[in-house]
Amino acid sequence: MLSNFATTSLFRCLFPILLVTILFIGRDNVTILADLNQSLVLNLPYLFTGIAILLSHSFNQGRTGYVAVALAYSYFIIQTSLQAPLSNDTTILKLTLLTFLLPVSCLSVHIFADNRVFSKSGIKYFAVLAFFTVWSVMTVDHFAGEPFIETMREGVLFRIPELSRIPFVLVAYLFALIGLTAILVLKFNRAIDVVIYSTILLTSLTFIGFHIPYISSVLFSLAGLLLIVYVLSASHELAFMDQLTGIPGRYALDSELKQLGRRYSIAMLDIDHFKSFNDTYGHDTGDDVLKLVASKMRSLQGRARIYRYGGEEFTLLFKRKHAEQVIDFLDTLRQEVEDYEMVIRNSESRPEDNKLGKKSRGKESSTKSVKITISIGVSDSRESRDPQEVIKFADKALYQAKEGGRNCVCIYE
Repeated sequence: MLSNFATTSLFRCLFPILLVTILFIGRDNVTILADLNQSLVLNLPYLFTGIAILLSHSFNQGRTGYVAVALAYSYFIIQTSLQAPLSNDTTILKLTLLTFLLPVSCLSVHIFADNRVFSKSGIKYFAVLAFFTVWSVMTVDHFAGEPFIETMREGVLFRIPELSRIPFVLVAYLFALIGLTAILVLKFNRAIDVVIYSTILLTSLTFIGFHIPYISSVLFSLAGLLLIVYVLSASHELAFMDQLTGIPGRYALDSELKQLGRRYSIAMLDIDHFKSFNDTYGHDTGDDVLKLVASKMRSLQGRARIYRYGGEEFTLLFKRKHAEQVIDFLDTLRQEVEDYEMVIRNSESRPEDNKLGKKSRGKESSTKSVKITISIGVSDSRESRDPQEVIKFADKALYQAKEGGRNCVCIYE
């Protein structure tokens, strides 16, 4: 239950906030600890972001790696160019530019392919960072020695010292981006959305509280550490989740079978005539059928845990229930799949030319509806103490269902 909650969008939104809250409560102890280990604390962001970059490259999670590169580069700028009083106009201009551009750099990873970090996409992203750097240097050089910033402080760049030393418009900008990225996490819960949200949240708090000692080292270290966690978590999900249907795969099932109690039921589900369906309508439509069955399984009652066993076969695991207790749930699932009419559009009727396709929209298209049925076999722990044996018995019951005419549920006897 805890592992499932840890992957929810709500947890992923609140977890970085919780960590920051803990750091804020113990900020005096954090400062003392940082003073005692100054060299280590100042270099931790480089260590964590470096590890995150290497892991992202190894696991083909380029977008996360790009965020880590932007994070490391921004920290380098802070340490080399922003260690000066914030009353200095040039320093506040540099900080303003960095505050504006780091979130943009993070959000821009969406337009690049999620390949390895050191790839063609990576080179393009590095070129974007280089462009931002050149533009920032030219901006700073242009306004150096000019009273522009001092004049602007009385206008657009006014500050509220009790809130932050950076202009209030930037504070509002950062909070708006935090809110926007949080909404993306809550709505889609994609790995890259979580990465960008956490990075923007922690770096924004760094810029807002830039006057606080060691804040950039501490929060950038935390951001880098979270990137490592997210890369490993995403890789774990790729290993355990079936990418087509979005449900756990065989590896996840094997892991779950090692920690079962004494009472459980296992059902094996197979899509009837799937091979001939695939041959008739094509593999893309076959994939749609698999997704449809998986979606119906998600709404199954009885607290079933569902897995893709392989091909067109699925496994349903019911803990603390015998076969007789789950038969009604399984039959309801069978009925829901049978009742669903799947519309298949004839691929031959699709115009190859986009203009012709636009003209034909709204007109009748060549479509047909097909019925899909499933067969299910179920067995339980009374048959054997070995879960693999129970799966074999459920497979035999599935075979009986197929022999009995398909589109039915059979209990192993």
